[in-house]
Amino acid sequence: MTDVLRDKYIAVTGASGGIGREIAIKAAQRGAHLILMARSQGKLEQLKQEITSRYSVEAHVYKLDVGDLKQVEHTFARVLSEIGRIDILVNNAGFGVFKNAHEVDLEEAKNMFDVNVLGLAACTKMVLPYMKARKSGHIINIASQAGKIASPKSSIYSATKHAVLGYTNSLRMELVDDHIFVTSVNPGPIATNFFAIADESGSYVKNVQRFMLKPDFVAEKVVAAMLTKKREINLPGWMNLGSIFFSLFPKTFERVGKRFVFKK
Repeated sequence: MTDVLRDKYIAVTGASGGIGREIAIKAAQRGAHLILMARSQGKLEQLKQEITSRYSVEAHVYKLDVGDLKQVEHTFARVLSEIGRIDILVNNAGFGVFKNAHEVDLEEAKNMFDVNVLGLAACTKMVLPYMKARKSGHIINIASQAGKIASPKSSIYSATKHAVLGYTNSLRMELVDDHIFVTSVNPGPIATNFFAIADESGSYVKNVQRFMLKPDFVAEKVVAAMLTKKREINLPGWMNLGSIFFSLFPKTFERVGKRFVFKK
């Protein structure tokens, strides 16, 4: 039986490391062709070499800063012109900075929204006309449990991920008649270099290290959901139970869950 991902073209933003890199590798294992996007062209070229040497698939490299909307428009137009198709888009690029609200640098906050929200929306906007014309496709947005449970010292980051979830849920309803799948991925902390920027002190990583997800585990769940009707991927499951409790009983959660959320 032919794998549903075989010969599909999958675009992954933020593919140079972390779960983006792992998603690309696991998709290639299943016979998909990769469109690798990130700011670090050197790392993308290394990943391309690794993928093409190990698997009989194509891998295409495009340097892209998703926070630059003009660059997003130009790059995706180039991809669709040169390759001709994008079957699945994984909006993985993003970053966070953990600071108290009164300490947040507003330029830094703007950059977070530019990358995490507007860049994600811009990438999606570029592929939708193609997918709608074909009546098929899949948009996968990497959000966060932080978009469901706000916590101290992540006011701006949580706000961006709340925005991603709102955008994703609206998009899903818009595209239902176009047979385009839309999935949000809401992981807890993952053992990647994300925290080199987000948590310069290292205190948060130290406090939650035993709970941190492995990038390949998250990537496996994402790739397994490709071209399915999976609405959300919530990892780990017990943390998602916390988000459900938070949505139903926010006052109680903030009182009894204080010890858990004050980890930064």
